Amino acid sequence: MDYRSMVAERNQKNSRDETFFKLEKERNQEEEEVVVEEEAKLSSSKKRGQDHNNNAVKIGIIGVGGWGKNHSRVLHDFGVLTSICDMDKTKAQDLANRYNVNYYGSIEDMISFENLDACLVCTPTKTHYQVSKKLMENGINVFIEKPLSYSSIECEEMIQIAKKKKIAMTCGYIERFNPAVQDVKKILSEETYGELLMIEFHRENRMPLHIKDVGIIYDTAVHDIDTAIYLFGKKPQVVFARAGKIFHSFEDFSNIMLGFGKDKVAVISSNWITPKKVRKFSAVCTDGIINGDFINQEISIEDSNSTIIPRRFSLVEPLSLELKSFIEVIEGKREQPEVTPEEATNVTKIAEAALLSSNTGAPIYLNLGE
Repeated sequence: MDYRSMVAERNQKNSRDETFFKLEKERNQEEEEVVVEEEAKLSSSKKRGQDHNNNAVKIGIIGVGGWGKNHSRVLHDFGVLTSICDMDKTKAQDLANRYNVNYYGSIEDMISFENLDACLVCTPTKTHYQVSKKLMENGINVFIEKPLSYSSIECEEMIQIAKKKKIAMTCGYIERFNPAVQDVKKILSEETYGELLMIEFHRENRMPLHIKDVGIIYDTAVHDIDTAIYLFGKKPQVVFARAGKIFHSFEDFSNIMLGFGKDKVAVISSNWITPKKVRKFSAVCTDGIINGDFINQEISIEDSNSTIIPRRFSLVEPLSLELKSFIEVIEGKREQPEVTPEEATNVTKIAEAALLSSNTGAPIYLNLGE
């Protein structure tokens, strides 16, 4: 290696080291700020209990069979949870008693008796459209657990209702708020390790017992479809998938390939068969590989010279960041949700294409716009 090459390589390494230390410093500072802010909100919530003042945002939850329980906990900690609704009124009552809020067995009663600013829809996927439509037609902002809907046609109708009523609508693609994903997004935007070529996702676990109406593509793979689009910063042009079922009535394993043009690709592997919980991804760039773990929120960076593992001193709950962002939209502190309805609709269109591809054995070409 000649002198100029040695100097160039050393300068490149110094640049990467500076990026690493800058990233670690910023991340730790952000974590400290989030912890302090959340502790302050929790303290404030405890002081006033559920005696909400007139200026506080009022949020309800519909459906507490699955993720609704987690949303209830976080919204209670933020001091904005006012009511819980579930078709199983006993289940709604039990959770409402824990947080000292009102409970209902029907959406109509909740809308009639509560003055809600927003509502979370945590019901089965195929009910999202009807439940959300009813809320939006009553002028209530909505946060809908993923996916936005089983049908892209329903998604587009929901967007039109939200625009007509001038209310906020978003979807719970929580990995956008995962610190590991945020770290990787920052590194990719700076192109410290060159151009992003490929992302591989592995998401494995036993099937959640509360999932009854969809398979693994709509319940699980959609997370990684959204994350792939977010990290690439563009929409895929083609989808090819293979899926099957062994233990369940819907598909319980799938492999999806998304083509982003110029030979760039995302490979998404999901199954409800593996007994061990796995949530990992790898971003392959021209000059290195960035590995991420959704669970422990750690990343590692490998290039030709070394492996770097930035330290993380504490975990930050992505759900808290996600709901905080939604509350800020309602309060007028943010112009639009982090996950727009249009972005969530594109994820549903890709999930539809993946199922069609699996059923026909052919690639499905998409036109999702710029």
